Amino acid sequence: MSEKKVIFSGAQPSGKMTLGNYLGAIKNWTKLQDEYECLFSVVDLHAITVPQEPKVLRENAKKLLAQYIACGLDPEKNIIFIQSHVKEHLELMWVLNTMTYMGELNRMTQFKDKARKSEANLNAGLFTYPVLMAADILLYQTDLVPVGDDQKQHLELARDLANRFNNRYSDTFKIPEGYYPKEAARVMSLQDPTKKMSKSDENVNGFILLEDDPDTIRRKIKKCVTDSEGVVRYSPEQPGIKNLLDIYSALSGKSIDEIVKMYEGKGYGEFKADTAEVIISVLEPMRQKYLALLEDKEYLEKIYCEGAKKAEAKARKTLRKVYKKVGFLERKY
Repeated sequence: MSEKKVIFSGAQPSGKMTLGNYLGAIKNWTKLQDEYECLFSVVDLHAITVPQEPKVLRENAKKLLAQYIACGLDPEKNIIFIQSHVKEHLELMWVLNTMTYMGELNRMTQFKDKARKSEANLNAGLFTYPVLMAADILLYQTDLVPVGDDQKQHLELARDLANRFNNRYSDTFKIPEGYYPKEAARVMSLQDPTKKMSKSDENVNGFILLEDDPDTIRRKIKKCVTDSEGVVRYSPEQPGIKNLLDIYSALSGKSIDEIVKMYEGKGYGEFKADTAEVIISVLEPMRQKYLALLEDKEYLEKIYCEGAKKAEAKARKTLRKVYKKVGFLERKY
């Protein structure tokens, strides 16, 4: 296990994961667990940069943990844990804060976007959370980080901070690289296929949740925005159909060309109906497992407690080195 490269990733506990989250991230995570040493975190510390209802946040953390497992992340092969249960994340963040320049954080496009959208909640956590993200990554001597386009800046900051610390104090951190899976699907909104599928979409028909039941999925796909051409083909001029073809292909394993040939001379109605059934064939077993896991609170507690212990053991080794190198007096108790 120790010879394997280390991968770290995580997601915020919003309580709702979409088909886009699954195809864009988690489906690919499940393919990594045999080849790499993987740590997957429920990043609840990041979640409180926006106001949260405490009871809801706790429930959402359990829900995300259950969805991780239901989607195929094996607790026997991976370290799955709750971020706030490993205090070393915050301790390393403080050290890295003292080495992060204001100009670097000012350049973060996500901060600029969030600042525009939520001026009333412009807190220091929104400004510095990329440093916490860097701590998440560097704490575990991570080799590879699965990242999307919107996270590349944050990974670059983690790399810069690792190099800065190593240059100042001697080699301590691995320099993480981005992991860009070839098969990561970019799933678009069912109501506006020019935009990425998001659970924050005001139109609930724009996204499919992993916890949607079969009838809900059929209804959303039936209402999916297409076009007036009436021909199933993979064309940027038909973004709605193109999006459904991407989903169909990612979930069925069939190539785009193969699917297009299957629907030659057939209308959108049949194609949409079949696409819905392909989605249901994958999501429904996961939904049933997810619901069963939510009922087994003892099992979920066992998983996140064991995961935190394993993560903490690794994190403590790194932090001990960091504290020694920056000059903190060693604890003797």
